[in-house]
Amino acid sequence: MEKNTFATSAFIATSPETAFDYLCELQNLDEWTLFSRMIEQIDDDTWLGTASGYQNNLYYHIKKLQHPLFYGIEWHCGVEYNQYFQIYPVLLFPTDYIEPGTDEKGVYFHWLSFIDPIRRPPMIMEGIHTVHSSECRSLKGNLERKAGLTQAAKGRYYIDVDTMYIDAPVEMGAEYLQDVRNLDEWAHLLHPSGEITPESGEFIDEYGQKVQVKFRLNNLSKYYLLEQEYFYPDYNYYQRSPAVLIPCSYAFNDPAASGFIQHRITFWKVGETLPHGKLQIEDYGAESMNIKRTLEAKAGNTETFARGMSYIPRSLVGAK
Repeated sequence: MEKNTFATSAFIATSPETAFDYLCELQNLDEWTLFSRMIEQIDDDTWLGTASGYQNNLYYHIKKLQHPLFYGIEWHCGVEYNQYFQIYPVLLFPTDYIEPGTDEKGVYFHWLSFIDPIRRPPMIMEGIHTVHSSECRSLKGNLERKAGLTQAAKGRYYIDVDTMYIDAPVEMGAEYLQDVRNLDEWAHLLHPSGEITPESGEFIDEYGQKVQVKFRLNNLSKYYLLEQEYFYPDYNYYQRSPAVLIPCSYAFNDPAASGFIQHRITFWKVGETLPHGKLQIEDYGAESMNIKRTLEAKAGNTETFARGMSYIPRSLVGAK
């Protein structure tokens, strides 16, 4: 797993609109974070406040993301105004995005963190799992309390992720991965079986079952979101897995940072073993290694693959 990123998720028993409106107000960080307390408003989208992982104040900036099927925002943080070296995308998935036709009410919150490996202090990455996991639970509690609940609601799904650094231009990655015709090169559990176009195609899985595949590429801020949908028509079963493709230059606010981070988001039913599709997160991870190897070779960066799954700044490569 890529070691410069961290993700945490939760099912929240409130409407996607309510969660989005709440997260868009930076002052609400006071209610649920460990020690992000807004002190002074700088502009319409920026505050100066205290911080949980630093002994100094940070600037907090928010940006709204546009998507037709779910909500999203980005939090940006930095010690200087308009110089943000931490980026935190947040996606809010309605329940029927995960399971079309479901009667489950609520939203699935997914919080992704990118931490610059050059400028981060050791405390940030040592403490981010503990702090963000607890803050995520606190956010869930605050929103569910406002919805009238007195205990934590249980979702039918949980989110797991696969994250990989790929040393190739993000535009190359987006062009290659959005084309369903390339799926047979990197997805070893599916094989072509019918008409295939750039946007969709018919395949069979490892059990010989029919699978209809559709991909859709979206622009989010300075990066891409690739939606992958796998539908089993004989069983009326969907498996969706959106992937964030974000250039390292943006994720770490470093123009010299090459390549991009591929962050694949997956949804799994609690307490249930799936009969079709990918059955474990390792199925996604194996595909990601294939994608990394293929795209880095196309970009002429064949030496990067041996260094592992994580982004390493060029200035530190010789020191590893």
